[in-house]
Amino acid sequence: MKDPISNGNIFIADDDRTGNTVPILKRAILENLFYVVGKWPDAATDKDHFMALAYTVRDRILARWLTTKEDYIKYDVRSVYYLSAEFLMGPHLANNMLNLGLQDQIREATHDLDQDLDLLIQQEAEPGLGNGGLGRLAACYLDSLATLAIPAMGYGIRYEFGMFHQEIHDGWQVELTDYWLRYGNPWEIRRPQACVEVGYGGHTQSWTDQFGIYKVQWIPDTVVKGVPYDTPILGYRSNIANTLRLWRSEATESFYFGKFNSGDYTGAVGAKTFAENISKVLYPNDEDIHGKELRLQQQYFFTSCSLQDMIRRHLFYGHSIEIFHQRCAIQLNDTHPSIGVAELMRLLIDIHGLSWDKAWEITSHTFNYTNHTILPEALERWPLPMFRSLLPRHLEIIYEINRRFLELVRQRFPNDDARVARMSLIDEFGEKYVRMAYLASVGSQHINGVAQLHTELLKTGVLRDFYELWPEKFINVTNGVTPRRWLAVSNPEQSALMTSKIGEGWIGDLDQLRRLEKYAEDSAFRDEWQRVQFNVKVRLTKYIMDKTGITVDPHSMFDAQVKRIHEYKRQHLNVLHILTLYHRLKNNPTLDITPRTFLFGGKAAPGYFMAKLIIKLINSVGEVINP
Repeated sequence: MKDPISNGNIFIADDDRTGNTVPILKRAILENLFYVVGKWPDAATDKDHFMALAYTVRDRILARWLTTKEDYIKYDVRSVYYLSAEFLMGPHLANNMLNLGLQDQIREATHDLDQDLDLLIQQEAEPGLGNGGLGRLAACYLDSLATLAIPAMGYGIRYEFGMFHQEIHDGWQVELTDYWLRYGNPWEIRRPQACVEVGYGGHTQSWTDQFGIYKVQWIPDTVVKGVPYDTPILGYRSNIANTLRLWRSEATESFYFGKFNSGDYTGAVGAKTFAENISKVLYPNDEDIHGKELRLQQQYFFTSCSLQDMIRRHLFYGHSIEIFHQRCAIQLNDTHPSIGVAELMRLLIDIHGLSWDKAWEITSHTFNYTNHTILPEALERWPLPMFRSLLPRHLEIIYEINRRFLELVRQRFPNDDARVARMSLIDEFGEKYVRMAYLASVGSQHINGVAQLHTELLKTGVLRDFYELWPEKFINVTNGVTPRRWLAVSNPEQSALMTSKIGEGWIGDLDQLRRLEKYAEDSAFRDEWQRVQFNVKVRLTKYIMDKTGITVDPHSMFDAQVKRIHEYKRQHLNVLHILTLYHRLKNNPTLDITPRTFLFGGKAAPGYFMAKLIIKLINSVGEVINP
């Protein structure tokens, strides 16, 4: 075996295990199939061959990943920590091949081994870690941060089951189990040595110490263990691999022999059941109080795990806890991790002994908050009795944050009791609730929407009072999607055409696509562009036929709406538009109208009847209109 050779700031082993030539790749695939998957080629399934290929690709990421970590420590960098309840990553294999620049070599190697690379790519399960735009935004950020070589780490939950697998029966959505981990996950590495503990319930005790300082101890009645699973997130041709750390909830003691031997078989595994439920499923049905409790348990679980991990890493690097905010920038992806404001205060005050003022200085300069909705009814809030039962110490901290915050509001806007009531972190209009978006707004240094219009609507709508108090907090960060997955991987024909004209630099810099403008009047280029697009539509029509038996004209205009099914997403208005066009044609068969094919994609939450009814409406209209 040869010694590693230097390649800039990265060390890549130039040997039979991690080389990039076709012969070495072929041997690596076969060795992983034999030594890791445990199969002979003749006995291996397509899934086995996928796993062998995935491990082969992962081997080539690990050197970059470990060296990236070493460099971050060596250069003592400030890091971005992205907290999100969802990471809609998508399958990893094709994206990692692109980012490594090994697509052609791997295609040749698999061809030589009598394997169909496209078929192997299709074997990878969709990671059940996200639901919609919020989760995809998180995934795109991780991709971009690694590509731009920005030190960053994503934190979330390693859900055992995704939201659900959807089938349509008689026009109605039917939910089936989405066990995406059924065949294992070749990209993750379990890190049990970095586990942390998270408490729930119980009570608090307070006293004044010998120095006259007020102290509080939280004594939870239930404690679970958070075990991290790390996945490398490789940047595009950057040689940088950041980390997505996902937490699995486990019992601190999974089996109690005493209870078992006394005949309490259920009690012997009760703690295991409670703990594992926390990371069991993405977005449990929260129509009843038990579902709501589980959602709050999930949110606190991954947020507490992540903050404890950040502090551990910060102290391990030799930094004082007093400069935590100077080394760590935390982005809250919507309100799901906003309990982190109270949790960081608890950790700083109760565990690390800081004063309230110092802890608040650190906290309020650490967090930043991304808002995802302008609908007041969609802003997350928790019933006060439930919150107090699960997180008694955090409610005490939130009350104190609120008391100090409302004092500031009264100073800035004297004699405006209505404003004070509107801005309170506790909603006291009727049943009392904790307003999580308000907690995030008070505890964050910056607040942003996901588009310029969205940010402006926050200023004039749901967060107007906060904008009037702190206009400097509001900034805009416009959403984007990575061109790697959504063009280079998903549409290779169009990508190849663009690359043939302007080179492949656009894959890492979308601004370079402007260089295509000079071909706008090039008839040959336009013809080729249309040919590529038409071929993609033909492929889609074949897929639709295979899946549904419906014949689609590839020459028609494709009008697609793919997103979560919800009233405010307005799929029902789209259906009304379809019915309008249909009736116009029925009344005037000679009407000159562009042929259209309407495509819908999306899931409705299991407990959301109206959204499920919209799915039924779409399918019923299709039954009438489709030939």
